[in-house]
Amino acid sequence: MENFIVSARKYRPQLFNTVVGQGHITNTLKNAIVNKQLAQAYLFCGPRGVGKTTCARIFAKTINCFNINANGEACDTCDSCTSFNSGASLNVYELDAASNNSVEDIRNLVDQVRFAPQLGEYKVYIIDEVHMLSTAAFNAFLKTLEEPPKHAKFILATTEKHKIIPTILSRCQVFNFNRIKTDDISSHLAFMAKEEHVTFEPEALHIIAQKADGGLRDACSIFDQMVAFTGNHLTYKQVVENLNVLDYDYYFKITDCFLSQQMPEIMLTFDDILKKGFDGHNFLIGLGEHLRNLLVSKDPQTISLIEVSDALKKRYVEQSQKCNLTFLLKALALISKTDVNYKSAKNQRLLVEMALMQLTFLTASPDAEKKK
Repeated sequence: MENFIVSARKYRPQLFNTVVGQGHITNTLKNAIVNKQLAQAYLFCGPRGVGKTTCARIFAKTINCFNINANGEACDTCDSCTSFNSGASLNVYELDAASNNSVEDIRNLVDQVRFAPQLGEYKVYIIDEVHMLSTAAFNAFLKTLEEPPKHAKFILATTEKHKIIPTILSRCQVFNFNRIKTDDISSHLAFMAKEEHVTFEPEALHIIAQKADGGLRDACSIFDQMVAFTGNHLTYKQVVENLNVLDYDYYFKITDCFLSQQMPEIMLTFDDILKKGFDGHNFLIGLGEHLRNLLVSKDPQTISLIEVSDALKKRYVEQSQKCNLTFLLKALALISKTDVNYKSAKNQRLLVEMALMQLTFLTASPDAEKKK
């Protein structure tokens, strides 16, 4: 039986042009390689799972490639590239600062820096979670970082840039990695699904991408989990159930009830949501997100701000036409206020129900109010 390799490793980018959602960084690094303007130290900052270590490894591979192409990409076929791809390269040294954060660990690293590479031009030292280094370890590292031998390049990676001491920051070129857009993650998941012969509904991949919150590694892990759960066909319904995500239909239904002032229907729907094990606070946040999407959908210029599938965008546009702008603004203000009060409330269910009742009467006309 073949060993299963998780998607995050199996589909890890091997070249700059396959990195997802970080074009501003990969283009800068490629230009630096082509123009031979390599700094001695780089600091890669950003959330987890967005490509910091991946870019560091691609950079290390590319600067040692014997046949770099005109675009600054590695050839992927020379001796240096093949040894790197097989994990046998002696030119790349990776250190996890989370578990190697003492002065002694850094001194051992500094001792290694003196030795020139056996194959290729550079030795690259990748230090992950560099913010975990102790102050003494940082200080022991300063001189080497500022004036390393010609063959040494340092790439520091961190999720918490604010914990890096200024003397280290001033010695590095700093690159800030972005959270990856939902559409980019969804496209990459679609590519993976086709490679793995997994059929899917586009909405299912969008839900996984949204749940990953900008991290491609998280998205790959959720994708593997869903494939294991559903077999080789991903449906929106199965993904929503397994990830414990509230179906969009609930929010569309409740908003329609607001517009027609069907309070009993709203209360029963909310009760149904709670019975299915969903948290009242998560429902409230989701309702706020839904109303915000309706507000954004009212203008064609801002529709691109909604990170959902095209089919869902059409539903938002249709429902937004029925909603009064004043209602949406007042509703968002009310939900924001309820969200702030939620944790301190003694009866949280009543708090949400009161908010839903108030939202229902926001759509009532002044004449209808007087009659009541």
